[in-house]
Amino acid sequence: MIRLRIQVAHWPRRALVLTDTPRPDCSNCEGFGGIEYPYGDHNGEYAGSDIEFCDCWNESYRWFLMPLPRRPRWLRRRDSGRDPWGPGGYSNEPPF
Repeated sequence: MIRLRIQVAHWPRRALVLTDTPRPDCSNCEGFGGIEYPYGDHNGEYAGSDIEFCDCWNESYRWFLMPLPRRPRWLRRRDSGRDPWGPGGYSNEPPF
């Protein structure tokens, strides 16, 4: 049985899609959709992890619903360097 959710996809353009979700009561992955296996390098340090996807979920089940509109040019965020709040939108000045 497919359990659907609405998600925003960002490639090739922003759009709403329906996607499959992992089964929450799955005994293999416990609802996460896969099992992560961390591995180490020759010194025993963490070097990354592999994931084995569970059979209760198929990541490729996606259905395109509709494209999302693009922002008009005058609403897009500009980084002109003159913004008193800085590039992140936060001020480095004390509040008083």
